[in-house]
Amino acid sequence: MKEIRHAMPVSTGVSTMFVRKARNVALAAVALCACLYAVAAIDNHRYQVPSQAAIDMVDAPLIPQTILSPNREWLMLLDRPALPTVADLAQPELRLAGLRINPRNNDQSRAAQTNGIKIVRIAERSDRAEKTITGLPANARIGEAQWSPDAKRIAFTLVRDNAIELMVVDVSNGGMAKRLSDRTLNGVMGRPFTWHSDSKSLIANLIPAGRNPPPRATNVASGPSIQENLGKRSAARTYQDLLHSKHDEALFEYYATGELANITLDGKVTPLITGMIRSFQPSPNGEYVMVQTVKQPFSYSVPVSQFPLRTEIRDARDADIGKTVKVLSDLALAEDEEFDPDAVRKGPRQYTWRSDVPATITWVQPIEGRKNGLGDQLFALAAPFDMEAQSLAKVDLRFQTVYWGRDDAAIIIEASRKTRRILMWRIHPAEPARGQVKLFDRLSEDRYGDPGVPMSESNSRGGRVLNFTPDGKGIYLNGTGAAPEGERPFVDRFDLDSRETRRLYRSDAPHYDVPMAVLDADATLKVLLQRESLADAPNVFLRDLGNGSMHAVTRFATPKNPLANVTKEVIRYKRKDGVELSATLYLPAGYKKGDDPLPLVMWAYPREFRSADAAGQLTASPYRYVRPSFSGPLPFLTMGYAVLDNPQMPIVGDGGAGKEPNDTYLPQLIAGAEAAIDEVVRRGVADRKKIAVGGHSYGAFMVANLLAHTKLFAAGIAESGAYNRTLTPFGFQAEDRNFWKARDVYTQMSPFNFADQIKTPLLMFHGEADSNTGTFPLQSERLYQAIRGLGGTVRLVVLPYEDHGYRGRESVLHRLWESQRWLDKYVKNAKGS
Repeated sequence: MKEIRHAMPVSTGVSTMFVRKARNVALAAVALCACLYAVAAIDNHRYQVPSQAAIDMVDAPLIPQTILSPNREWLMLLDRPALPTVADLAQPELRLAGLRINPRNNDQSRAAQTNGIKIVRIAERSDRAEKTITGLPANARIGEAQWSPDAKRIAFTLVRDNAIELMVVDVSNGGMAKRLSDRTLNGVMGRPFTWHSDSKSLIANLIPAGRNPPPRATNVASGPSIQENLGKRSAARTYQDLLHSKHDEALFEYYATGELANITLDGKVTPLITGMIRSFQPSPNGEYVMVQTVKQPFSYSVPVSQFPLRTEIRDARDADIGKTVKVLSDLALAEDEEFDPDAVRKGPRQYTWRSDVPATITWVQPIEGRKNGLGDQLFALAAPFDMEAQSLAKVDLRFQTVYWGRDDAAIIIEASRKTRRILMWRIHPAEPARGQVKLFDRLSEDRYGDPGVPMSESNSRGGRVLNFTPDGKGIYLNGTGAAPEGERPFVDRFDLDSRETRRLYRSDAPHYDVPMAVLDADATLKVLLQRESLADAPNVFLRDLGNGSMHAVTRFATPKNPLANVTKEVIRYKRKDGVELSATLYLPAGYKKGDDPLPLVMWAYPREFRSADAAGQLTASPYRYVRPSFSGPLPFLTMGYAVLDNPQMPIVGDGGAGKEPNDTYLPQLIAGAEAAIDEVVRRGVADRKKIAVGGHSYGAFMVANLLAHTKLFAAGIAESGAYNRTLTPFGFQAEDRNFWKARDVYTQMSPFNFADQIKTPLLMFHGEADSNTGTFPLQSERLYQAIRGLGGTVRLVVLPYEDHGYRGRESVLHRLWESQRWLDKYVKNAKGS
């Protein structure tokens, strides 16, 4: 058996405290794993690897990420790296106020990164210009990357072990990247820089000049940590990574504090404000910047998103740079959360500049006094910000987003999570008195009735605005195009006055085309789209809608794919109560109709619906590329298993009778599983006695429930789940009632309460560093202990340094090794099957 040894990295420049802390975490995780693995006669201190075919899936190259330039002439291609090693994940990490911080470089410790940049011309030209950005170190790690508004440059972050550097490359003159300033960036709170609209300068969150070393912890506490509540209702979700001590508070303030500054292309730095910068956004004309700063007092009950927040407008002009122009709001600590799914933080929110005018700030504010607690109002305030704010629109639900366009046309969307209702309106920003025009009113769960969302483009200042038709009378809508025959993404022309829709493009078999942009500047309507098929990996094409011609923009080779010859089919079937269901059935390469039934892995994730019709809608396409995947069930196709991926497990409520979906969770869940099994057995592809069920997160919760309440499966695999709902007493998933309002629901839905009924072999995984709300590793540990204590067959694998999803290459390979071993023993080669 192959193996990978796990070694704790020791890097220069890391304080003894952090190394010691990381080692202690690793030792604790290894000790726990060793204890729990005692049932197996293998070396529990080493990572294991699965079959070579599964390894090939994990290591399969990824198609680059693409970003369209503002002038729509170039496509930026960001090379996506292979999986990080566990050593990469084991770097020092602070978990503070809901954030995960790398103290060595002041970045988010688990932020996504790429490792190379290219640009390719979109236009149909014989030279097909393509450039690779040079001047980067070997094995470069790139964080945020942004086009300048004039599309002549790209700014990006170079993530080093001990700093984040701001880099700029002039793509119109060579392609050599250069460091913009000796000052380094603070990425703890999110995006650390953005361009000004003039494309000649940027605004960035910098590490404060002359910053002292971080505060040190004392060996002896000065007193207890105390929290209290004096009769006020202050419910909070089961957040993770919260503050726990005064030292935590000091560390959070230290790493969150930054210096916001303008930086010109010649490297000149001009400070604006120092503080715990939560977000910042320059005005379209570049004269102002909206800044949000976090303040004390902090909380030990909620993350940074609920901390006191000050929002203000600062001057970005040279003469008065940094001067406070307007304080927009000063919100207090928000610990009094409401658990209605439509609840929002009290006070103004969603501050943003109108992207189609020079300097008008907008925001949303709840309408007070509504009986149902819903209702929002959209406000605007133009420079110099000394007048009364103007109301642009009112909505009865919750304001979701706005698409700015011009003085007579903007699109707003309101929605309710609880009722699933969603509405789209046209407003007239310069003349609000003209009223709002309703464009669409539907249920968000009705995918077949989805009209799509407005398509946008960049204007001359780099802001996103509506993509109007050449005559200015319409806009473009695009959507997934869910339909009974499968998803078929589309582009529609929507007339703003008549509200009539005309289809311009729809994806056709045997391809799956995703529209990215509409290009109509040259009087010829063209669509930039990403095309894939069962056999071909995604590439970007330019399609002329007039003559149907296609021009390849990218030419990514379809990588060697261990799944290239598998059979994929979207199947339909019914639950015993008549609800229509669907799933994607995969059969291994070489399997032919009439061959003996196969062992099968069913991988699912339940979802709640208000109507049976919506629950039965098809949510897949038979024409999508079968991507090599290291997560989910597809690797099992290389191990001799059939796979039933995403069989619908709808939990449908009965609004008319006042029934919530979860009131009948178990019978509906079981009926969905029975229907799926009956269908694959009817088709002759699966052996009823050799079917396993698996799932991640809420899918893992499903697995434990199915094993506790049925004998349908030969084995189960549950990853990163929550199994005792009394540990998430203020709601979970789409359940907004708290435990004390729905005791029976919480009790019946908790598989922990029925651990004595879990006799089917259960393999459990959990990331040691899971940050997802509600899925503490303790959830898996307690269910394991319960099943073990009751004599069940169970194995718990705790993956060091891993979050809710697993990223470390060694962890991913070990997860597949464990799963293959478990499935082979209890499913494929089960005795008496």
